[in-house]
Amino acid sequence: MTEFVRSRVMPCEPVLDAGGPIAAATLRDLRTQAKEQGLWALPLPADLGGQGLHLSEYAQLAEAEGASDHGPAALGSAPMLDVLMLQRHGCARIGDLYLERLVAGELRTCFAMTEREVQGTDPLMTSTRAVQEADGSWAVSGRKWFTSGAADADLVTVLARTDGVPSDREGLSLVVVPTDSPGFRVVRELPVLGAGGQWEIELDHVTVPGDHLIGERGKALAIAGERLQLGRALRCLRWLGQAQRAFELMCERANTRAGSRGPLAGHQLVQQHVFESLLALRTTRPLVHEAVALIAGGLDAHVEVGLAKVAAARMLQQVTDAAIQIHGAAGLGPDTALPALFRTGRAARILDGPDELHITSVARRVLRTSSSGGRSGGRP
Repeated sequence: MTEFVRSRVMPCEPVLDAGGPIAAATLRDLRTQAKEQGLWALPLPADLGGQGLHLSEYAQLAEAEGASDHGPAALGSAPMLDVLMLQRHGCARIGDLYLERLVAGELRTCFAMTEREVQGTDPLMTSTRAVQEADGSWAVSGRKWFTSGAADADLVTVLARTDGVPSDREGLSLVVVPTDSPGFRVVRELPVLGAGGQWEIELDHVTVPGDHLIGERGKALAIAGERLQLGRALRCLRWLGQAQRAFELMCERANTRAGSRGPLAGHQLVQQHVFESLLALRTTRPLVHEAVALIAGGLDAHVEVGLAKVAAARMLQQVTDAAIQIHGAAGLGPDTALPALFRTGRAARILDGPDELHITSVARRVLRTSSSGGRSGGRP
């Protein structure tokens, strides 16, 4: 996995970042190579065409795969959250229509939850609505933003209110919307610190079949919570891989760059950057894998995921910042992956729930457990 990502995916990053027909062709070629190497769709269900690795096994590979932002897409694990959600909570027809094609890489998906006028941490205020028509179909109307990969997606799972009014805990549902449906529109790209990949979309009375509702009507929060918990853990694994990449670039620069006073590696301030970065990596990795192990075991991992998400996001930003500092001006330009890695680290502290959300959520759980006589570490 490490060799494939480093020798095949990373060299293609400038092309893949640019998007367009050449990027699409390059991605198809990488996917063909991944299948030939036996690396395709490792964590996806075997009965759907994946290789069925258990999460605890896949976690050992996810860092290497995620060292490039394009690794999961090139190696077929990108739709993991959607495949598991549709398999567990979708009807038989949803499975027949989409699941095998998703695993094969023939369809692309995205998840639309956040709205511009609503705090991303408060889905109860969702204003997008799905109204059931007389024939049982759903008419979906609203706007979503910061939807990853929406421009290229074939399907988008939309969080919408099917009952009640904003602020009601019940009444939110998930609806799968084919993006070629009349009324679906990509409004604009939302560059994140200058880089693309996030989009704003509009649904204007988009009609979808009645069986495209995922799970029970009005019970979306439980499904979304399950998805978000696993998704955050997976991203933490990938952030570890990206931080390791930045760390290796920093060490290489320190050992090969010399000035009038000798190699950078001989400078104490450079050594301090290396030490602090290694400490951040080594102390974050166990937190992430502890969270993954709990999820893999079917146990509650809210506290562990919250700790891991905040720690991994901070760690990625810290390590890439140090690597940029050691590279000097070269770390700001297009000749290394460091600017992209730094953007990911900074955005990670906001996307998937800002640090503040996880800090307060974890603290409240720990304090509740402590007040009831439980362990203050946050577990029952």
